[in-house]
Amino acid sequence: MRNLFIIISSSLLLLNMIAYFIYPPFLFSLIIIVPVIIVGIKDMLQTSQTLKRNFPVLAHFRYMFEMIRPEIQQYFIESDTDGVPFNREQRTVVYQRAKAVRDSVPFGTRKNVYQIGYEWVNHSLQPTSMSPENLRLMIGGKDCLQPYSANLLNISAMSYGSLSKNAILALNGGAKDGGFAQNTGEGGITPYHLENGGDIIWQIGTGYFGCRNKDGSFNELEFVKKAAHIPQIKMIEIKLSQGAKPGHGGILPAKKVTPEIAEIRGVPMGRDVLSPPAHSAFTSPTEMMYFIGKLRKLSGGKPVGIKLCLGNKWEFVALCKAMLLTNMMPDYISIDGGEGGTGAAPLEFTNSVGTPGIDALIFVHNCLVGFGLRKKIRIMSSGKVTTGFEMIKLIALGADLVYSARGMLLALGCIQALKCNSNDCPTGITTQDPQLIQGLVVKDKRKRVSHFHHETIKSMVEIIDAMGLEGTHELRPWHVMRRVSETESKSYAEIFEYIPEGSLLSNNIPASFETAVKLASPETFKPLFV
Repeated sequence: MRNLFIIISSSLLLLNMIAYFIYPPFLFSLIIIVPVIIVGIKDMLQTSQTLKRNFPVLAHFRYMFEMIRPEIQQYFIESDTDGVPFNREQRTVVYQRAKAVRDSVPFGTRKNVYQIGYEWVNHSLQPTSMSPENLRLMIGGKDCLQPYSANLLNISAMSYGSLSKNAILALNGGAKDGGFAQNTGEGGITPYHLENGGDIIWQIGTGYFGCRNKDGSFNELEFVKKAAHIPQIKMIEIKLSQGAKPGHGGILPAKKVTPEIAEIRGVPMGRDVLSPPAHSAFTSPTEMMYFIGKLRKLSGGKPVGIKLCLGNKWEFVALCKAMLLTNMMPDYISIDGGEGGTGAAPLEFTNSVGTPGIDALIFVHNCLVGFGLRKKIRIMSSGKVTTGFEMIKLIALGADLVYSARGMLLALGCIQALKCNSNDCPTGITTQDPQLIQGLVVKDKRKRVSHFHHETIKSMVEIIDAMGLEGTHELRPWHVMRRVSETESKSYAEIFEYIPEGSLLSNNIPASFETAVKLASPETFKPLFV
């Protein structure tokens, strides 16, 4: 191949030189030929890339096509229902609802309703009209002085730094307009979270950004300054782990760390911001409960929750035992799935670490029911929520409220370019590049976020009405059907086990929970008898 390149390039150069004497304007072709020859020689001399060395010039086409492969796949190859992580049908309905345009579809479903995994709910011959007061839920237990009336659909945790300032402004503006809450993510509270006045859920991760000492430990005074004195902060959320990289800690690439972000987070410039895998403010389930009580008191009695991706089952059982021992507990628990989310993460963690969202939601719900705690603690669940049906499914399986992250990003204009971790997001959402950020117009995008939220809630209500129910509180696992073979379907109540109230406090513990209960201790996250 190299010899062929030399022969062709030498021949072209010779022909151009001969052509010059016959017809001088042919010299202009050297503008193309000479650079190609230079690139080819450079490819032949370099030693780091075999393809370029063996196939000079031509190899560049391979890298070019590889670079635009996601766009070719998305725009020309994939069907409406086979794209990942969100297919075209899912993205389209978000775009349509965000723009408040027609979102109906013609000619029937494009899904194979006899394919294993197809899901649906059954309608009633006596539809209802859902009452508006069932669209909000109060969060806050007996120790809360400032309980929060929460919307059923809220913006999941995404930090400033991971997102641009315009994205944060638009999301919070949409939350303000639509009457729902925005989770700050572990990156801390910024002026952009407060400017538009939308409700805030302040997430505190292992890095304690916004309330940390120089050594990275928790700073009480800084916490009080914000949590107790900023009215927009409605709830506090302690992040234990996230679905994208459970047990790993947050990652903010150095190229996204601007001087402003470094100051807000209290971190140095020029280095990746890596949150520790674990909290330093507590080391056991019991200590965690006391920390929860401490934050509730320091914040002036605001609800305090925890966010986790379920890992070792005995560890969550240990948390439940600690709640009973201390009589302290979170006001809500947010469940993230091991299938990941918006966060940048190593491939192995995204693909192979952590319990999937549905399994985790059902286990956590069962644990709280089994220990007699479910009526005292709300559950918030997330997981690719873009439609009213997806909200209904999560609530039916055990959640009280729902978080959406990527759905909200699609409402902002995300095109699923899959460049969230590179600082090259073409829509200005997950980047700190000023030239890309300026393309995201806050005034327009906040309307789209609000529209998407409104239309999604509306679709959920219409489905519940069609099911003949009075509100989300009547949803149960048997309402959601799933095809398990071409000829058989089951409800989630038949697929998963749901245990009786208080059954984990009795001597007759369900067999599926025996090992986890036996291994769990409120004094340690480590398993007993190992």
